[in-house]
Amino acid sequence: MRIILFASRHSVGQTLPLYKRRRFFRFMKKLSIITINYNNAQGLRKTIESVVSQENPDYEYIVIDGNSTDDSVVVIEQYADQITYWASESNRGIYGNMNQGIQEATGEYCLFLNSGDWLVPGALNRILPLCKNFDIFYCNTYLSYTITRTKELRYPKELTLFSFYKRNINHQSTLIKTSLFDTYGLYNEKNRVHSDYEFWIKAIIMGNCSCKHLDDFLAYYDMNGISSKPNPSSQAELLKILNTYVPPRILADYQYWLGDNKVSKVIHWLKSKEIW
Repeated sequence: MRIILFASRHSVGQTLPLYKRRRFFRFMKKLSIITINYNNAQGLRKTIESVVSQENPDYEYIVIDGNSTDDSVVVIEQYADQITYWASESNRGIYGNMNQGIQEATGEYCLFLNSGDWLVPGALNRILPLCKNFDIFYCNTYLSYTITRTKELRYPKELTLFSFYKRNINHQSTLIKTSLFDTYGLYNEKNRVHSDYEFWIKAIIMGNCSCKHLDDFLAYYDMNGISSKPNPSSQAELLKILNTYVPPRILADYQYWLGDNKVSKVIHWLKSKEIW
């Protein structure tokens, strides 16, 4: 196990409970950027470089590595003086490692930028000054399929249950108020792919937390990752989440209305082997 800490904030208050520790540090930075990684040294380097090259300094940077066996730790060590906190230890899976990052975060908002994804140059300068008085800020995303193939993904101004029938919102371009994880809990580590989706349903749809769309592009999402690949079991996971939180009669009405009016993209998305 290898753990390195780079922050004076760990010298005091480190053993306090999560909510008390955040209160103790009083949001030292506006944003906690959290990167998780496992055996993706090349993608990790690209991600780190996109973060440390940002001109706006109002962030802390946390990197959680799942005990990689490639050169990931070597890459991290090369940027260690620009990383607030990093750890390489037993791999808890995607959401377990993301939860570990949350538990280290002291920023007012969290942004999850996993290895292989990268920030748009200058994005923090444009976006951070706008992040006030809302629980969640969600921006547009560039979907990166290959070096030469990129697609723009723009989100609606309002998020409803129908929005989440159509698609998930990408955590790579979403700033989440850190205190929401005290209110709604950390990510469900039992889910393999869609714990972020479950968190959105709990916080946005059922909890009605405040959200604001910023019509700007924050990050590139690497479409070669696990959550973007066709996977029948991931569709079953989505349906299980909806059935857990959405009342059956409401869920049935949505499915009936969508099917009856031949707006079938959504139902097809949930039942097919592709994520639409």
